Amino acid sequence: MGRLTTHVLDTAKGLPGSDIKVELYKVEGEQTTLINTVYTNHDGRTDAPILEGADYVSGKYQLVFHTSPYFKKQGIELLEPAFLDDVVIRFGIAEGEEHYHVPLLISPYSYSTYRGS
Repeated sequence: MGRLTTHVLDTAKGLPGSDIKVELYKVEGEQTTLINTVYTNHDGRTDAPILEGADYVSGKYQLVFHTSPYFKKQGIELLEPAFLDDVVIRFGIAEGEEHYHVPLLISPYSYSTYRGS
């Protein structure tokens, strides 16, 4: 059975990004529909897959990582508006049975992602 997972790594501190709100949207044309909202745990991961089972279908999706509140809780001064307030990653799921892992490596002024395993 296919599933979608993520994790967040704070590359500035070399630690997992904990208690970060992550929203998953299904993208159809110009419309986005919220499917799930989760928070990362102490290990920077979610406690369960963000998407799985009958809801896991091919298509275009969007993950929104609310990173600005995380950095503010860490005592980092951010300009208003913050350079990276929310990090949005749009991606496609082409296979219904594969595991898609979309990690986020983040600092207050940069981020990267990749398709993990």
